[in-house]
Amino acid sequence: MDMDKSLYIPEKPNHPSSAQATENSVLEPQCPLCGAVVENPVSPQPAKVIQWLGPWAAQRLGFFNLPQDFLLSVVIPVYNERPTIEQVLRRVQAVPIPKEVLVVDDGSTDGTREYLASLPQQENFRVFFHPMNLGKGAALRTAFNQVKGQVVLIQDADLEYDPAEYPRLIQPIVEGVADVVYGSRFASDGPHRVLYFWHYVANKCITTLSNMLTDLNLTDVETCYKAFRREVINQIAPTLKERGFGIEIELTAKVARRRCRIYEVGVSYFGRTYQEGKKIGLRDALHAFWCILRYAVAD
Repeated sequence: MDMDKSLYIPEKPNHPSSAQATENSVLEPQCPLCGAVVENPVSPQPAKVIQWLGPWAAQRLGFFNLPQDFLLSVVIPVYNERPTIEQVLRRVQAVPIPKEVLVVDDGSTDGTREYLASLPQQENFRVFFHPMNLGKGAALRTAFNQVKGQVVLIQDADLEYDPAEYPRLIQPIVEGVADVVYGSRFASDGPHRVLYFWHYVANKCITTLSNMLTDLNLTDVETCYKAFRREVINQIAPTLKERGFGIEIELTAKVARRRCRIYEVGVSYFGRTYQEGKKIGLRDALHAFWCILRYAVAD
């Protein structure tokens, strides 16, 4: 699985808030620690690891063979994430999995839009622009209509989730046991930032009520990390209605109604405070409860 150098988007040193970018800034891979250009990046070779450790041990460590023509579609909805967007794109492109990246700017006003507009569009890196802020659900719907990969994965642009965990997320789908995989923040032995108690309570209540009406036993229905077989996305995308954060509940209700094989894997979580840019709030929690009831009775 060779990393495509032409798609690697490094963070510009010394100018974290600059809206300017040059074409050269997306051509060379960089060391994530020191920022130096890496001339010959080393890509992991799962086949060797499987040979050395054996299939069972390698599988447990997240090493598995991808189909020869495999393509992962990474969908990134973005709204006012100028401080983090460059690093998110750099981390996503550093994951050694063949991929396309679809970024949807949802009417940003903080320089994110200008930065994204300055990047060269390529076959496997595309940016779409909403004329105004329509919501996360609307951004996802825009991207879902454009995906080409066998697996579609949602990535937020705020650095709360680590793209290095993509292999664990897609493994059950690649191995043919899952149609949908959720990355749970509450079922992981990885780092998890300790933050707002009432957010935790609200999440547990939302997840519990959702489980009661979908007959699932998820631990984190509101997680960003959701991966789908493209056939699942093709089936449900035309039916999606939610424009905001209610899309998380709608997606869950619709994959449950279609009896998709749903798995969970634990993921790390590097949460943000409101001062750091967190956007979800009480209104979104109340709307989530309404969406649970709405999509329990209607598709």
